[in-house]
Amino acid sequence: MAQVPQTFLDALAVRTWCGLALRALGRAREEIDAINVYPVADGDTGTNLYLTVESAATAVEAVFAGHEVGAGGGGAGVAPAAADGGPTGNPAGSASSVPSLADAVRAMAHGALIGARGNSGTILAQLLRGMAQVLAEEQDRPHTDGKGLGLALRHAADSARQAVAHPVEGTVLSVASAAADAARTADGDCGTVARAAYGGACAALARTPAQLPVLERSGVVDAGGRGLVAVLGALVETLTGEVPAAVEAAGAAFAPVGDALGGTTSDTDTDTAAAAAAAADAGTDTVIDPCEPPDGEEGDGPAYEVIYLLEAQDSAVARLRERLDALGDSLVVVGGDGLWNVHVHVDDAGAAVEAGLEAGRPHRIRITHFGADDVHTARGERPPRERVQRGVVAVVPGEGLACLYTEAGATTVLARPGEPPASGELVQAVRRAHAREVVLLPNDAELRHTAAAAAEQARAEGIRVALIPTRSAVQGLAALAVHESGRRFDEDVVAMTSAAGATRYAEVTVAEHQSWTMAGICQAGDVLGLIDGDVAVIGADVTDTARTVLDRMLAAGGELVTLVLGDEVPEEVAEHLRARVREAYLAVDTVAYRGGRQGALLLIGVE
Repeated sequence: MAQVPQTFLDALAVRTWCGLALRALGRAREEIDAINVYPVADGDTGTNLYLTVESAATAVEAVFAGHEVGAGGGGAGVAPAAADGGPTGNPAGSASSVPSLADAVRAMAHGALIGARGNSGTILAQLLRGMAQVLAEEQDRPHTDGKGLGLALRHAADSARQAVAHPVEGTVLSVASAAADAARTADGDCGTVARAAYGGACAALARTPAQLPVLERSGVVDAGGRGLVAVLGALVETLTGEVPAAVEAAGAAFAPVGDALGGTTSDTDTDTAAAAAAAADAGTDTVIDPCEPPDGEEGDGPAYEVIYLLEAQDSAVARLRERLDALGDSLVVVGGDGLWNVHVHVDDAGAAVEAGLEAGRPHRIRITHFGADDVHTARGERPPRERVQRGVVAVVPGEGLACLYTEAGATTVLARPGEPPASGELVQAVRRAHAREVVLLPNDAELRHTAAAAAEQARAEGIRVALIPTRSAVQGLAALAVHESGRRFDEDVVAMTSAAGATRYAEVTVAEHQSWTMAGICQAGDVLGLIDGDVAVIGADVTDTARTVLDRMLAAGGELVTLVLGDEVPEEVAEHLRARVREAYLAVDTVAYRGGRQGALLLIGVE
């Protein structure tokens, strides 16, 4: 359905823009992932941008839903969700059924901030926040005009550049600045300004290979900038009702800017667009982000990507920037008003998290270990990867377990207590596995439905996925131990499922509050022993409780005990349990690992 154009930007237009941007990024996701080469060629920029905008769109929808409820159903006349390309005119219902422009843009910015993924997604979140700061200055203003939109785009570009520790030209920052420059010179309504910004962004994107040598060598344009062009194209469609032609093009093969906007094209523009098209034809499986490369540019990069939300004061964040800048690269810190999104690439993930703890309260911590193919290959020179036949994707609760699973060949998704991964993150991990067949291990009973949704989406993309309903990371380890990629897929899945099912699992944790349990009433601070998900032991000491749990599990027999210790558990606990097994249970072996910050004090598996 064609968009109904309007001459100003209001809350309904923001809603429509978010929906159309999400749709545009959905179409371009694989294309953007494929040109991802800098600073780490991990092929996920398109996916990260999509997830960031998805979070922004969800937040805007929530604001509209709240106003419709508050209006007592008066929102029946509100335009439909923007993703379907519905109209953005004034509602037929009462004005109270529609949020103000300020409410809508603040929700958009907040949603992007808390849902930002990756380097480019974090920068896009700051771009949206910068726009919101200008558009929400007057709380009761129903809409803005072309001049206001131009000011918002200018502030967005400037604030995004300030958020990056070491800005580099030839990245999404250059594309955003060019869009803002073009918007400021435009004279007219919001549609006119959006067209100008889009044209400036397209031209700047075509120039990125000439600005960054790694892009030129790889024959691609900047991936983050390509994503921003898609988002600005959605803004043009929202405000004019026309779909810019270049958004529909594949890779970097952009239509000349003048043609895309229905105007004329200069010889210079034509040459630039042709160069970009030629670059796309030579595209490789690599990508680019907007932070300064380390000395030498071709050297190895950090091993981990660390992202977390942080509640902290401005002064503490200033000190945090300095510390993280010394620890690694690709540092981007966005946000404000007490809530920040921190992104950095480091070798010492623990130190990056500790820096956040010193600054304030970090949460939604996500640590991704870059595979050797992505990090330790010279930037811009990684050959295109062929899909492997089979891979394993596993959700794990701690960094130590993540490394253990990774060493065994699995692609991991790090989960934190109270912060389970969304289905989109699991789909992203399945794509990252780069395999024709994937075995998915959720390792948590509560993630079964999320994992099932992710498996269905991956199957729709042509990937054969088998979901093994593992309920604990120790069951996942048992499954991974018998995994053999050389045998038939069905046989491998049956063997892994059998191994997981034959493994009883337990955990030792601390009660957070008083509660009724299967073992009686526990008080806050009590040590709890859970067997197969149910509280079986209530104690006061970690070692004693763990020993009781282990004895109960081994009473039914077993050949191998697996212990996974959390960071706060001393090594003596594992030594005591090993000694207990040696003394009381003949022919039973014990292995112990460090799980990191895994939530539970101790995980136990018996198989």
